[in-house]
Amino acid sequence: MATVRDATYDVLRTLGMTTMFGNPGSTEEPFLQDFPADFHYVHALHEATAVAMADGYAQAAGTPAHVNLHTAPGTGNGMGNLVTAWHNKTPLIVTAGQQTREMLLLEPRLTSRRPTELPQPYVKWAYEPTRAQDIPAAMLRAYATAVQPPSGPVFLSLPMDDWAQPADPLPAPRTVATRFAPDPQRLDEFARILAGSHNPVLVYGPGVDRSASWSAAVALAERLAAPVWSAPAPERAVFPEDHPHFRGVLPYAIGPLADALRGHDTVLVIGAPVFRYYPHIPGGHLPDGARLLHVTDDPDEAARAPVGDSLLGDPGLTLAALIDLVPPADRSPPAPRDAPTSPEITAPLSADALFAGLAAHWPADGVLVQESPSNLSALRRQLRINRPASYFTMASGGLGYGLPAAIGVALAERDTRRGRPVVAVIGDGSFHYSVQALWTAARLALPVVVVVPVNQQYAILKAFADLKDTPGVPGLDLPGLDIVAIASGYGCATEVIQTPDELGAALASGLRADRPTVLPVPISTDVPSIL
Repeated sequence: MATVRDATYDVLRTLGMTTMFGNPGSTEEPFLQDFPADFHYVHALHEATAVAMADGYAQAAGTPAHVNLHTAPGTGNGMGNLVTAWHNKTPLIVTAGQQTREMLLLEPRLTSRRPTELPQPYVKWAYEPTRAQDIPAAMLRAYATAVQPPSGPVFLSLPMDDWAQPADPLPAPRTVATRFAPDPQRLDEFARILAGSHNPVLVYGPGVDRSASWSAAVALAERLAAPVWSAPAPERAVFPEDHPHFRGVLPYAIGPLADALRGHDTVLVIGAPVFRYYPHIPGGHLPDGARLLHVTDDPDEAARAPVGDSLLGDPGLTLAALIDLVPPADRSPPAPRDAPTSPEITAPLSADALFAGLAAHWPADGVLVQESPSNLSALRRQLRINRPASYFTMASGGLGYGLPAAIGVALAERDTRRGRPVVAVIGDGSFHYSVQALWTAARLALPVVVVVPVNQQYAILKAFADLKDTPGVPGLDLPGLDIVAIASGYGCATEVIQTPDELGAALASGLRADRPTVLPVPISTDVPSIL
């Protein structure tokens, strides 16, 4: 007789989810026993690392991923990166073990007391099945919930004695739509406003990249002869950054953002919240005389926007429809922005000099995963992303995501046989939040290259302290971290980089290697402005 465990693995096969990320615990062992030969268990050394790896894998592969956690403590360990997955809109099925049903009333050790509440509010759905036999169908519902817009993580708490129970007949496979078209009447209204605008501007967000609609985004910009900004603090690149219409990334504070849009009468935001702010710098949300139109597939984003008129719809489908409805503009296209300047080569390197060197040696089809907050402006200034699905970071603002996410991305590149090279830029502070991810990368023989700008400080926090005039904050310096020794201990190749030429040679070698490569680069300790 088939067991619940047998039926659940059959459902996962039907869904194409045969890669599982996790760190095994006692409450998961009845599920993981006799692990099927056609499944791949990606072993992480910490649950937060497992969640971020699954997130990177799902985004790069374009399919949901499964991460298996250890009851309440493991779910707690994974919560930081679960928050990021929620903000990244990454479809994840998160399962966690639960104590034996027969003992739950006694609350023995490793009981998750309120399992469906623990991951809230950062999952779309959380459930502990009432019967063991409901687990396979719950997996199907979890998948359907995770992939529908806005996509995101879901959570199942699964008691450890359920797996050996006899299964009901396998639930019938089913599919759900993952895109929806905009309301035609509202769409016509938006098109008329754009057609009558004297100086429109486009603000594209990560939803453009998630919906694989770069070509439509370019076509609409050219049809409107309009400049294009990326929405602030984007977790994905949204537009070819060498295109003459592209202006860069908007600042993520209220007043400065409105200043950047000054002079435009219509602001069309597609695939982003309005807006992702962080430091409080007051001002109007829009410049005087401007009207905002907002296209999103997330009703919550539409509801919480402080200004503007909203239209619910898939970003790609909406872009395609607007191209057909808006006539070509009778005005000159915007002048291209200036090319990056060539920074002076100093010792140690400035952040600009480091990233200019990285740009000079960047592989044509490379994928960048970054988590270096204080150096982000210099990175985006010098290295311009010109291909879809080539830039990933955390939408949440929380550290510890980038390094394991890069490993998930690299594994997806291998599994999909695209084989695109993956380079992570991880600050020396961020590096230590999830450094154990390097062990998994080494075990998987992934040729991911990790560039670590070393300034021995949390420079982003020093920049915030300068902005908010809060001197004397403790814990902002990071002396005594031996990145070479740590990376070597996890099985990585490693080399300290002093010049752009050394970086180029090490990058080329690392991308051909059969293991991860970690490249610490001492940089200037100057603290850049947070904006």
